Amino acid sequence: MSIDPPRPTALVTGAASGIGAALAKRLSSAGYRLILVDRDGDRLRQSAESLPDIELLTADLTAEADLAGIEQRCRDGVDLLVNNAGFGHPTEFLATPIEAEIAMSRLHMETVLRLTHAALPSMLNNGRGGVVNTASLLGFFPTSTYSATKAWVINFSQATAKMARREGVTVMALCPGFTRTGFHGSAGMDMSTIPDFLWLDPDTVAAAALRDWRKGKALSVPGWQYKLVAAFGRALPPGIAGRILSGTDMRASGR
Repeated sequence: MSIDPPRPTALVTGAASGIGAALAKRLSSAGYRLILVDRDGDRLRQSAESLPDIELLTADLTAEADLAGIEQRCRDGVDLLVNNAGFGHPTEFLATPIEAEIAMSRLHMETVLRLTHAALPSMLNNGRGGVVNTASLLGFFPTSTYSATKAWVINFSQATAKMARREGVTVMALCPGFTRTGFHGSAGMDMSTIPDFLWLDPDTVAAAALRDWRKGKALSVPGWQYKLVAAFGRALPPGIAGRILSGTDMRASGR
């Protein structure tokens, strides 16, 4: 009698809504056993109620004790880590409380660093698996502290990808443009001036991300419009590129 191999495990942060929830659903359909993490436990349970074989963890990854707990869960071994949790600010740098800036920087950079560092050793030892780090198209443009943290995610992911690829592990930075999630509303951002053709839906982003990750890409930019921006926008002065991209204040997140 043949024994089915164990299902691979994927840990997804920021999984209660938006891109994280869309990725969770696609990974579940692909046969992954899910470990879903979000600071909003009620919303996480509602989002995941139709998914089989899941483990739900409520954690605020800007809090040391919660981050350490998820870090240990990654160290115990996962086949795919998706660092998706994130937030932005509606105000400029000096108008934003420094505590809020530090929390965002910790979530976007320290959390990605620590969880990736915890998860990679078992993947490298097994010669399979990977990490998807949600960055942003704005990471290519120096427009805000948000874009600065996402630039770090892109650089870190691409650097780590070179090392991991030698052992059969794929590390990828996901760089979505404007996506219809709860991200902008929760940050108090007015996105009414963004043209419809610039908006993507979370499932489209999730599908492109997983397709690119399976191809072994180190960078994924979903959407033809954003591929053009990524390819040509960096040749323009940041202010001009920003106006072309958003038609609004570039504090608004590309996620």
